[in-house]
Amino acid sequence: MRSLALAEELVRRGAEVVFVCDSHTVPWADEQIRARGIAVEPAIWTVEQHLEVFGRLGLAAVVFDSYDLDPAVFAAVRASGLPTLAIVDGGYGAAEADVLVDQNLGSELDNPPLPEGTVRLAGLDYVLLRNEILELRPAEPPAPRQHAAPKVFAFFGGTDAFGAGPHVVRALAATGTPFEALVVAPGDELAEAVAAVELQAGQHVEVIGPTSELAKAVVASDLVLSASGTSTWELLCLGATAGLVCVVDNQVMGYQRTVATGAAVGVGLLSELKQDPSAAAAVLRPLLQDPAERARIAAQGWKLVDGLGRARVADALFQRIS
Repeated sequence: MRSLALAEELVRRGAEVVFVCDSHTVPWADEQIRARGIAVEPAIWTVEQHLEVFGRLGLAAVVFDSYDLDPAVFAAVRASGLPTLAIVDGGYGAAEADVLVDQNLGSELDNPPLPEGTVRLAGLDYVLLRNEILELRPAEPPAPRQHAAPKVFAFFGGTDAFGAGPHVVRALAATGTPFEALVVAPGDELAEAVAAVELQAGQHVEVIGPTSELAKAVVASDLVLSASGTSTWELLCLGATAGLVCVVDNQVMGYQRTVATGAAVGVGLLSELKQDPSAAAAVLRPLLQDPAERARIAAQGWKLVDGLGRARVADALFQRIS
């Protein structure tokens, strides 16, 4: 999705974009690419394949976003004289390129060794966000919204692989505070588990399946609950009051760093929510009850992710091409 966001910006500037990937193995991803009129070439793996295909396509530049490629591919393509950009996360592994993009919070504080001539773009100033997010970004930080029952939207990835939904709804119910929640539950088993949570007076939960209208649901809500991950940057850009759940151990550092900025609230670790929802309920209760506090948190996030990241990355790539 981050490559798709950059592709949208390149197309907006008049470039022709081709994806070289195995998107057919993930139908919804393939649909996202093709719906934008972007051509798809089959995945390739060897140095020879890359040089042959890139030559045939007559490329002006290459964007890499892969952890599976042979290190020799990055080096050989760069050595061929083709401008290259690689999107990375933290430790670069084998990625070698003229431009390295690490859009993670706090990455600008790191100082890794770089290949000669490489430019590094690091931090939230370079977050790559899709059109549907940027089009819904408010022009100003959200003002407090007062509803009799605050609107809550909860989603935990395309599959909710760790089953967070029911446990988060249980924590919401434990607040004893009225709310109207829209919860994405992929699959019948999760939907039934969410629907089975015992609610208190004034509390209402509607369960839906996976939706392509996530961004619209976010901006229509007073509080958004989600897994801590790359979708966090979308929430902050949209001016959402974000409550984050750390659903898996490798999210802990990112979760802690994000919560420390004050731009999002840490609802807790999923492993702890499963044991006892009371601590999470204590975090959620003031968020449900205080519109001014929700607006303050949302404004922090809105300022932190300005939505211009992909333009900055495209500037760097076009500078290399020129």
